[in-house]
Amino acid sequence: TSRSLEQVKADVAYANFNVKLVGQSSGVAYGELGATHHSIEDFAWLRPLTNLTVIAPADAWETAEAVKWAAAHEGPVYLRLSRMPVPDLDIADRVFRPGKAEVLRDGTDATIIACGTTVHLAAKAAEMLAAEGISARVLNFATLNPLDEEALHAAAETGAIVTVEEASVRGGLGGAVAEFTAANRPVPVERVGFPGFVVTGSVDWLFQEYGLTPAGIAEATRRALDRKA
Repeated sequence: TSRSLEQVKADVAYANFNVKLVGQSSGVAYGELGATHHSIEDFAWLRPLTNLTVIAPADAWETAEAVKWAAAHEGPVYLRLSRMPVPDLDIADRVFRPGKAEVLRDGTDATIIACGTTVHLAAKAAEMLAAEGISARVLNFATLNPLDEEALHAAAETGAIVTVEEASVRGGLGGAVAEFTAANRPVPVERVGFPGFVVTGSVDWLFQEYGLTPAGIAEATRRALDRKA
């Protein structure tokens, strides 16, 4: 997306053409090749583009449904796909609804909002927190543009939010949630993701190093709760 950004902006989004863009091997999938090959800024520069629906599916089922929806949808769409395997989410009677958050687990103490390859990690973090007596809601925010503002209002009502993404926290999902809460209902927001250019390493090592693990997400949730009014 970095090389083609001007074309995506002017020739696809601004023109509102019926173009489907697929970003493959996103995030840090090319871990060992370093920052020049990582794609962690795409949310930040694509999310503000008017007309462009931005979707980061969480598993194989959601990927298939998103592809079918995008093909039928009249308008520009960006699908952010990974080459890394992730487990299927255990959700009954799923229906893909672009622009709507998917509730994996309900909770009242805090809300964990994740997208793409990190959703299953957020669900595991909530299980860990439940064992400590902490009730964490988990939301799959597959659509980053447009955002599900109704779900964000409800998330803020829990009093603390954690965002998780295989992307830069600057302008990505974490940035979007922080913008919304600051303008509508300020609550503590802890952002789990990459702070900027990251060092060279395997995907698993990078996830461990930057807290994109169930334990790391659980710890971020505790920090958010400590800041909770």
